[in-house]
Amino acid sequence: MEHRRRTRIFTWHIHGSYLYYLSQCNFDIYIPLGSPGHEGYIGRGTTFPFGANVIEVPANEVRHLELDCILFQTNRNYLEDQYEVLSQEQRSLPAIYLEHDPPQRVPTNTPHVVNSPLVTLVHVTSFNALMWDNNDTPTTVIDHGVIAPDASYTGEIPKGIVVINNLSERGRRLGYDIFLEVRKYIPLDLIGMNTEMIGGLGEVLHPQLPAFVSRYRFFFNPIRYTSLGLAVLEAMMIGIPVVGLATTEMVTVIRNDESGYLHTDIQYLINKMRLLLKDNALARRLGEEGKRVATGRFSIQRFVHDWEQLVEAVIARHPEKNSMAQLITTGGTAI
Repeated sequence: MEHRRRTRIFTWHIHGSYLYYLSQCNFDIYIPLGSPGHEGYIGRGTTFPFGANVIEVPANEVRHLELDCILFQTNRNYLEDQYEVLSQEQRSLPAIYLEHDPPQRVPTNTPHVVNSPLVTLVHVTSFNALMWDNNDTPTTVIDHGVIAPDASYTGEIPKGIVVINNLSERGRRLGYDIFLEVRKYIPLDLIGMNTEMIGGLGEVLHPQLPAFVSRYRFFFNPIRYTSLGLAVLEAMMIGIPVVGLATTEMVTVIRNDESGYLHTDIQYLINKMRLLLKDNALARRLGEEGKRVATGRFSIQRFVHDWEQLVEAVIARHPEKNSMAQLITTGGTAI
């Protein structure tokens, strides 16, 4: 009986939570460590409980790896990093660009950096795919997938919880001003990296996050414009009701009075937060429906299946290895 080797993917450590969930697939994932010192070269790090299939490799040794697929996640990965750490042969391998965010310069008229029939562009939400100009690049959407935590919702702390790293530095797009405004009227705790400077509680490591968050009455997401946050879905999986802005992909996930509350009127949201603080039974009911929605749409099993099917298809349909190496890319456009 022929033994089939596990698929070997090279990528960068860009989004730790996503990399952790991606590592649940039947892949060996190689990530660079050290030089040249830009984002994505931290190796495994210490925040996430990666399994043995996430393998860190010194950046200067990456070019010697035998790989099956390259996974880009940032413009720098695509325009610069690949030429610094990958061999010419590796650059000719089947390639995927995982786009984590919607366009930020102009929401409706921004061409994606990738414009090549030899790269598959993966968006994490349908909203992102809708807003980007995807050029002529083969494009698909894979919804997030999260592992259902062991923690159960209690709602015993009569406060809302906000989970955002570096909120004060990321400003209006991540809703810093909204958080400050709502905090005047509603008791809110904030956790995440570098939140202490604005009265937050600091970072809670990913393995401890579900148990920590489960005690709060509701989860508040003040973000104006980004992808559907994994922290939101992780909260829903626990059974915490979510309150947030009626923007981006959020409107396809949360339904008012059924699984949480969304609106573009901040006063409406404040009123609903007050209601949840008074009525623990209501919070529990909304949270249970949110958990049902998240379990159905964002299960790790569906996510793993989608990624494994995509990678298999991308590798199967890729032309000869040297075809991509023959392209000269300028500004992301194959010419």
